[in-house]
Amino acid sequence: MIARRSLLAGMAALPGAAAAVTLPPGWPDRPLRIILPAAGGAGTADTLARILAQEMDKRLPQRTLVDNRPGANGNVGATAAARSAPDGHTILFTWAGTMATNPSLYRDLSFDPRRDFEPVMLLGNVPNILVVNNALPVHSLAELTSYLKAHPGQVSFGSSGNGSSMHLAGELYRQATGTEMVHVPYNGIGQGFTDLYAGRIQVMFNLVTGAQPQIRSGQVRPIAVLSDRRSVVLPDVPTTAELGMPGLEFGSWFCLMLPKGTPAPITQALNGLVNEILAEPESRARFEAQGLDIIGGGPERLTALLDSELRRHAELVRFSGVSLQ
Repeated sequence: MIARRSLLAGMAALPGAAAAVTLPPGWPDRPLRIILPAAGGAGTADTLARILAQEMDKRLPQRTLVDNRPGANGNVGATAAARSAPDGHTILFTWAGTMATNPSLYRDLSFDPRRDFEPVMLLGNVPNILVVNNALPVHSLAELTSYLKAHPGQVSFGSSGNGSSMHLAGELYRQATGTEMVHVPYNGIGQGFTDLYAGRIQVMFNLVTGAQPQIRSGQVRPIAVLSDRRSVVLPDVPTTAELGMPGLEFGSWFCLMLPKGTPAPITQALNGLVNEILAEPESRARFEAQGLDIIGGGPERLTALLDSELRRHAELVRFSGVSLQ
């Protein structure tokens, strides 16, 4: 869980946009490569990574390129980054699912989030939002919980797959409320929305950016953002904290890591550079337009979050009963 006090502390830690970052001698001496463990052309992660690359291009003497490496819920890209030379020219742009969920979801993981990487920084968090089919007779979080308790096992919720942020958000809700729903995993969330419109499933947990068009068009009904602060892109939707469930917070946090053994001056320079980007009003607005609640700060914030999230996600994976090869 990323508490509001951590978010505010992260913002306070951001250096001013005018602060100059001193680059280590000789770095970078060739283009930087951001490995993104997802397909290109769509999705929140790809958009955020490309915004970051563009902003880094403005501040560095070398280009920054995004290298999409999709596969196995992010494992392919993370493994490629872990095996790269620790010279500061390969950066892993990754998120909660790959770093915190996969170690419990997969029996044999080809990388270790703590052993194989140097933490750089926690960029921010994109929260999930709970939406329902318009025909479902609920208009609030309390009404949904009461309805599910009165109809155990009769309501289904969709996700983009087992172990996804959408799936675990639903499991967290079930765990917190003691309710029963049937999980329906989809290979593509587009089909999930089609079934949600048609009433074949009734509930969905999705990142705010993924559900924003459907909410604004009136195709689904928003219930609550799983966060302790309202979303910039959906400011009219209340949070679970406001609605009396402060522990019901779940989203996808995004971070930067370097291969283990990368020299500390490079890690520090990259951290300072990205903090500078996040503090600059125009670049900050670009990230926030994608639903990112900006955090920033030093590597220690990411280390602490990763430790707590590995435990939290392991508990949710056990609760869900899902395991992948």
